[in-house]
Amino acid sequence: MITVFGSVNMDLIATTDRLPQPGETVAGSRFSTAAGGKGANQALAARRAGSVVRMAGAVGEDGFAAPALALLDEAGVDLSGVARVAEPTGTALILVGGTGENMIAVVPGANGTVGPSEAASAVDVMSTGDILMLQLEVPAAAVEAALAAAKAKGVVTVINTAPLTADAQRLSRLADIVVANETEFALLLGRDVNDHAARLAALRQLHQETGQTIVITLGADGVVAIRDGELTAAKGLAIEPIDTVGAGDTFCGYLAASLDQGMSFAEALRRAAVAGSLACLARGAQPSIPLAEAVSRRLQEA
Repeated sequence: MITVFGSVNMDLIATTDRLPQPGETVAGSRFSTAAGGKGANQALAARRAGSVVRMAGAVGEDGFAAPALALLDEAGVDLSGVARVAEPTGTALILVGGTGENMIAVVPGANGTVGPSEAASAVDVMSTGDILMLQLEVPAAAVEAALAAAKAKGVVTVINTAPLTADAQRLSRLADIVVANETEFALLLGRDVNDHAARLAALRQLHQETGQTIVITLGADGVVAIRDGELTAAKGLAIEPIDTVGAGDTFCGYLAASLDQGMSFAEALRRAAVAGSLACLARGAQPSIPLAEAVSRRLQEA
């Protein structure tokens, strides 16, 4: 079983021909809303990948709360760990450019009320060997408390070091599995990595220091990871992206679900990479997350 302890948002999405420069106004061509939040996105991805999933976090008592949880509820995610609080439901303001790249501003709202007591409650109902997924859109104290409680209980922890925060380096050292993009990996190292060979060397060095499973997502170049001293790489699909929002969360959810379902690490990486690619072919963070059948079909075709 997987528990996701993290954020629940409503995404407000504007599409433009290109992303604006600082101080510039550009005309938008499309506006939409979609359920989001890195925690909720990863929970839905893990559920669509076929695992039993529980979501723990908070939403407001406003009009965004129900639509923010609608797809999770429809998919059968256990929402008993999601509290209703006086703060507004978290929101993400997203600009998507013509090439599919995006800019995002997140307003935490209810997510900012989640603390160590909620972390303890989330982990308390878990069992040894379960998987706890975390991100950095809820307060660092809550993430740290969840990681500590999980370790004491023998729960496997997966942390996605996004969004990039000052606490990412410290908190990442407390998890069993770390998922980072190239920029985040440089922060974990404390230095820039200029090419792929240097990245692999740095990955080996960090793994030797921590013993953790470390996964680096590389966008169109796929993913590279190290586990038990062995480097593994996986490719996604050759695609023309429509919207990259939610692709990383899809990857994380599918990776956790694949490990939860007993797949080998290499199989889990490849499945997650393909799922992340498919998530780029539709708009919106949660609506774009593919079902397990679609991912299996593309894996069989490859």
